[in-house]
Amino acid sequence: MVRSGDRMHAYLIDQVNMMLRRPQMYGGEPALWTTFDHLFFLEDEDRGRADLWESWRERNAFTPTGPKGALQRHLPGNDLAHALASMYAEAARNRGWLRLDRILTADEYVEIREAIASFTGQDRSYSDVIDTFGEPSVLFGSSNRLYGKTLAYATADAADPMVVCHLWNGVDEGAEQHWPRKYPEPLLLAIRYGTGSFPATFSFTPKGRRLRPQSG
Repeated sequence: MVRSGDRMHAYLIDQVNMMLRRPQMYGGEPALWTTFDHLFFLEDEDRGRADLWESWRERNAFTPTGPKGALQRHLPGNDLAHALASMYAEAARNRGWLRLDRILTADEYVEIREAIASFTGQDRSYSDVIDTFGEPSVLFGSSNRLYGKTLAYATADAADPMVVCHLWNGVDEGAEQHWPRKYPEPLLLAIRYGTGSFPATFSFTPKGRRLRPQSG
């Protein structure tokens, strides 16, 4: 017996939501692309991938190395899997695939959105973000408080862009790749919000500006 298209569709959406939250456990970007392609096929969207790429190109969010290359212009290091997942999550949300763990009310969303400029005016930690904005709608990356991660805040309305917080924790020079971490908890580098030009959607903290790659 072959399972129905509806069951396959529901299964793949489950897979996408797990992959987005723990991208490195599920094969990273190649696994996401494959699952997105399967969903596009089931939804009869033969140009799904091409249209997504084009939407990123129009915003300067796509390079010869894809959306990861665009992120590398603004965020440090090679540990960008969770930041990259947030971009795919935005695309998934636009398709109705993303499931939120916390849905912001309209008032909560406005409060967070209007706080971006002042909040990023000084350096902030993971605890500062959680204490100020509450638990995220989606956590991309490890739940371990030591490691970098990306937090997204969103309402039920996909027309409201997600507010995305990029947090980083590096290692001291000469240390092993993953240990020990440089800080007791990750630091906020930038908050990303909006659907316009990709570079213009970043609001950097002082730490984020110092660590931003020079090519950015």
